[in-house]
Amino acid sequence: MGLRISGKRTLQTPAGRGTRPTPGRVRQALFNILQGQVKDCRWLDLCCGAGTVGAEALCYGAAFVAGIEIAAPACRLIQANWAKVAQPGQSFQVIQGDARKLLSRGLGLDPFDYVYFDPPHDAGLYAPLLPLIPPLLKPGGTLIVEHRSGQKLPEQVGSLLRVDQRAYGQTALAFYRNLEEKL
Repeated sequence: MGLRISGKRTLQTPAGRGTRPTPGRVRQALFNILQGQVKDCRWLDLCCGAGTVGAEALCYGAAFVAGIEIAAPACRLIQANWAKVAQPGQSFQVIQGDARKLLSRGLGLDPFDYVYFDPPHDAGLYAPLLPLIPPLLKPGGTLIVEHRSGQKLPEQVGSLLRVDQRAYGQTALAFYRNLEEKL
């Protein structure tokens, strides 16, 4: 199945209903909110499914995009999709594995400007993974959590404070800022 992203590019998505790509209008709204801030950033797409948000980050000029996904077939598609949209000077890494295990032992990657977290809504991953995300962000970095509209998320997670929340039909985005100071 194909899915369109910025510039009318088509990406492949895994077959079946196991992956729920972020709706196009939500992706468009997200990158409108972040307008001008994505270029040259470091972006982590956590529980990236088909990798559409990471692909959009590459299209908007992110210098480095990493993605974590548990399903090996999805990782192969993400790798191909990101290779299709990455420009010279951009790099990416797709990491196959369980996000809980990977984050609890550390990724071994430099901190990110943005972490986009979109787990399967019924997988019970919000509570165990949110506390593991603050060390992944640079001071002043932003965590963006995709969730169901009406779902309650905490106001603060470690050094992360929720600074905005927006709903788009059944999907919502919560924005957390890392309040940790630069050393």
